[in-house]
Amino acid sequence: MSAQDDIKRLTAPDIRARKGGQPIVCLTSYHAHTARLLDRHCDLILVGDSLGMVMHGLETTVPVTLDMMILQGLAVMRGSKRALVVVDLPFGSYEASKEQAFMSAARVMKETGCGAIKLEGGRRMADTIAFLVERGVPVMGHIGLTPQSINTIGSFRAQGREEAHWGPIEDDARAVSEAGAFSAVIEAVAEPLARRITANIAIPTVGIGGSVACDGQILVLEDMHGLSPRVPKFVRRYGDLGPAIESAVAAYAADVRSRAFPSPEHVYPMRTKGK
Repeated sequence: MSAQDDIKRLTAPDIRARKGGQPIVCLTSYHAHTARLLDRHCDLILVGDSLGMVMHGLETTVPVTLDMMILQGLAVMRGSKRALVVVDLPFGSYEASKEQAFMSAARVMKETGCGAIKLEGGRRMADTIAFLVERGVPVMGHIGLTPQSINTIGSFRAQGREEAHWGPIEDDARAVSEAGAFSAVIEAVAEPLARRITANIAIPTVGIGGSVACDGQILVLEDMHGLSPRVPKFVRRYGDLGPAIESAVAAYAADVRSRAFPSPEHVYPMRTKGK
C-alpha cells in the first residue's frame, strides 16, 4: 500500500472540531489539477457555484445547474486526497422544499463522493438544514451576502455596515448553527459583526470578506491569482498569473507563425531498421 493510500480525508466533524482552534484554510477549485495543488495546503476545498462566473463567464451564479456542479465536483474529488470537499447546491435545486434539497444533495454526494454540501440562507433554510443533517447530509451554511439572491439584493454590496442592521444577520447565523450545520461561510460582512457572530455561535465561521476573527478563511482561487476580470475589494492577490499565461501564449503563437515550433521529426526522430 502506498503512502498516498494511507492519507485520511478530513470530514465535516473534523472541521466542526476546529472551532476556536487552528484557523481553517479553504479555497475554491473546479478542476482535478488545481485540486491536486491545493490539497496539501487546504483543510477544505469548495466546489463553488462561482464556477459559473470564473469558468463560464456568466454575470452571476444564478444560471449554474446541478449537472455543472456534479461534473466539477467529480473532477475535484479525483484530484484531491486529504481535504474535505464541499459542493455548492446551485440556485433552484433546494429552495422549493426540504425534499427537493435532500434529493439534490443526495445526488451530489452519490455521484461525486464529496463529503458535504453548502447552501445559502439563514433562518429561511434552517428547517431544510436540519432535515438534511438528520438524513446524513453534512451541511455548510452561508450567510451575509448570498450571491444566489442577487436579483433581490440588487448588487454585491457588503452586509451589516450599520449596527442597526446586525440583528437579522445574527439571527441567521444562530439559526444555521442550531439547525446542525457543521460550519458557516460569512460573506462580505462588516468585521465587528463577523467577529461577534464568530464569538456567539457554536460552529466554525469561514470568512470571505468577513473578519480575521473568523475561524477560517476562503477565497475564490481565480480571484487570488489575478485571473478574474472583476475581483471583490476584499481579495488579496497572492499571484498575477494572467500576464504570465498571456505571455506564454504570445510566445507560442510567435513560434508557430515563424515556423520555430518543434517538428515531429525533431521530437520523434525516425529509426532505421536494425537500430
